[in-house]
Amino acid sequence: MNANVIIIGGGPAGLFTAIQSSKKNKKVIILEKNSTPGKKLLITGSGQCNLTQAGNIKQFFNHYGENDKFIRSSLYGFNNKDLINFFKKRGVDFSTTDQGKIFPASYQAKDILNVLLQACSEKNIIIKYSEPVQQIKFSQDSKNFISKTNKNEYVSEYLVLATGGQSYTVTGSSGDGYQFAKSLGHTINQPKPSLTPLYIENYQFSDLAGISLSEVGISLWRKGSLLKRWSGDLLFTHKGLSGPGILNYSRYIDAGDTIKLKLIDAKNEAILDNDLANKIELNGKLLFKNLLKELPLPYRLTSKIIETASIENDKISAQVTKAERKKVAKLLFALPLTVERLGGFNVAMVTKGGISLKEIDPKTMESSILANFFAVGEVLDLDGDTGGYNLQAAFSTGYMAGQAIKARI
Repeated sequence: MNANVIIIGGGPAGLFTAIQSSKKNKKVIILEKNSTPGKKLLITGSGQCNLTQAGNIKQFFNHYGENDKFIRSSLYGFNNKDLINFFKKRGVDFSTTDQGKIFPASYQAKDILNVLLQACSEKNIIIKYSEPVQQIKFSQDSKNFISKTNKNEYVSEYLVLATGGQSYTVTGSSGDGYQFAKSLGHTINQPKPSLTPLYIENYQFSDLAGISLSEVGISLWRKGSLLKRWSGDLLFTHKGLSGPGILNYSRYIDAGDTIKLKLIDAKNEAILDNDLANKIELNGKLLFKNLLKELPLPYRLTSKIIETASIENDKISAQVTKAERKKVAKLLFALPLTVERLGGFNVAMVTKGGISLKEIDPKTMESSILANFFAVGEVLDLDGDTGGYNLQAAFSTGYMAGQAIKARI
C-alpha cells in the first residue's frame, strides 16, 4: 500500500504530526500497534491529562534537563497558548491550578484524545489499528521507505517515528522505535527510567509513608562528590522517596548514589546545633521528642529522627548528651539516604535517552542522516519535568515535523 506519509505510533505526537502534515489529495497513514489509540495519553495525570503549563513559554526552557536548547525552536514554533487555542477552537474548556498546571475542565484525558481523532477524521487521515510495525527499510533506488507490519507492507516518501519511549510498556511504549531508528543509521542514547521514584537501601522511614514536605533542600552525591543541589516538594513512600523534587531530578540519579535531605532551613549544621542547644537550655525538663515539636516538621518525622539517632523515646531534654544533640542536628541538616534503585519502566512516567538529538534538526525534527525521515515526541532523547512539559514537547515537536512535511509534500 502506498502513502505520501507514514507515521508509526498513534499517541499525541503521532496524531498531531498527522494533523499538521495533512494536505488535500495526499495520503497520510498512521500505523498503531494497539487496537485503540492514545493509551498512554489516557492515563496521564491519572487520566486527568495535565496538558501543559501556564505562563511565558520561556519559563519552560529549564524544565528539560541538559537538552533544553534543542526543544526551544519547537516551543517557540508551537507554544502553550497555541496548544490551548487548538483545543479551545474545537470545544474544549480548560482549568488552571494554583501551580499553573492546565487540565481540560472536565479533567478527562479522553476529551483531548477525541478532539485529535475527530481532526484526523476530518482530514481523511487513515489509522491502521492492531498493526505493529516489524521492520523498516529505506530503498536507495526509489528513495522511499518500506514499513512492514504483521499484516501489510507500506511504501511512503516520508516516514515519521512517533513510537514513544519505553515507560509504561503496557501502553505500547516498548522501545521498538529505538531499533527502527538504529536500523536507519541513528545513534540511540541508553534509555533510562525518568520521572520515577527512588527506592532506598535499608529504608527506615516506611512508617512515614504519606508525609510530604515543601521545598526541601536536596543534594546528590556520588562516590563522596557533590553532583547537584536543588530544592523541591518531597513525599515519603513505603519504600523510598517520591514527589516532584525527586521525580524531576531522577534523570540525574543512579543506583548507589546518596541523596541528602536538608529538613531544616539553616545556614549550616553548626548554627542548627547551637539552636538546639539553646532550646535544651531553656526547656530542659521537656521530653526531647516534645521539644522538637517546635520545629516546622511533622511530629512523626522528628520522632523518627530521634529514633535514628538512637536516643531513648522518653529521654528528658537536659539528659541529651552533646554527641546525641549533634547527631540530631546532622540528621536534620543532611539526612543521608542511599539509592538502592530507581523505579523501573513500569512506573516511570517518561524515558530519558533515545534518538540522539545531535542527529535531528531542531527546527523540523528531520533526520540529519536520512532525508525525509522524522522523529517526534518521547522517542527522542528528550524528557521534561512533571507538570505537562512532556505533553507540550510531544505536540510542539509534532507540529514542527508536520509543518515541514506539509510544506514539502
